[in-house]
Amino acid sequence: MYCEHWKLTKRPFENVLADDAYYPAESHQAAMLKMRYAIENGRGAVLISGVSGVGKTLVTNRLLSQLPDSFQPQPRIVFPALDGPQMVHYLAMKLVGSDSASPGELPHHLQRIEQALHDAVERGQHPVVMIDEAHLLEEHGLLEPLRLLLNLQPQQQQKESAWTMILIGHPNLMAQVERHPALDERIAVKCVVSRMSIEETVGYIQHRMQAAGAAAEDVFAVTAMERIHVLTEGVPRRINRLCDLALMVGFAEDRKLITPDVVDSVHGELVVPMAS
Repeated sequence: MYCEHWKLTKRPFENVLADDAYYPAESHQAAMLKMRYAIENGRGAVLISGVSGVGKTLVTNRLLSQLPDSFQPQPRIVFPALDGPQMVHYLAMKLVGSDSASPGELPHHLQRIEQALHDAVERGQHPVVMIDEAHLLEEHGLLEPLRLLLNLQPQQQQKESAWTMILIGHPNLMAQVERHPALDERIAVKCVVSRMSIEETVGYIQHRMQAAGAAAEDVFAVTAMERIHVLTEGVPRRINRLCDLALMVGFAEDRKLITPDVVDSVHGELVVPMAS
């Protein structure tokens, strides 16, 4: 809608994994480095935490897309609000495929997972399981079953673990895992993805705009980018939403530059007023 007005080749602030859209913020890069070390060295589990929208899943997906082909399969659990048998059943389906057994037939599904790991080792593969929203696991009593699952290891493996689990969740996930010492000991690395600094926020907006074919300073006043940082607290998903709407409003008002007053106006429409 607004691309022609701002002379853009595409919408700059979509929540996508495209290589040219990725901005290497310091904490994102550090998390990728730690996770890559743990996975490539056959560690059992990795934890990555941060506030909603800070880029945990994006960083993890980017890392997984860069790993060699031997790090397969890469099943993902995005709704961990299950009980123990259901989790085991779901994981077995992700690793092997569906079968006629019910979730309650726990030994059967454990055997399927064990066989899948055995076969993966025979093929020279290392599965990587990503569990998103992992801060919900404790609420449903799944942290201890998860630890027990990590004990499933083929005898012929040469690494510490035949597979790696990546737990992705809100900041309270760290404390939840620490309350389960036996699981905590299995976490090889813990990564915290932080909010962007003001310099990183400005750099992020500039990078996204450049990837879309325009210089950020030709569209966003520097003071507007700094204001965006204040209002979004450096959270990328919030930055994307605010910048996208600012571009739309600027187009609708036939503006030549996004200024702080436009940013404040758009942000005011996004925030729900508190009841008096």
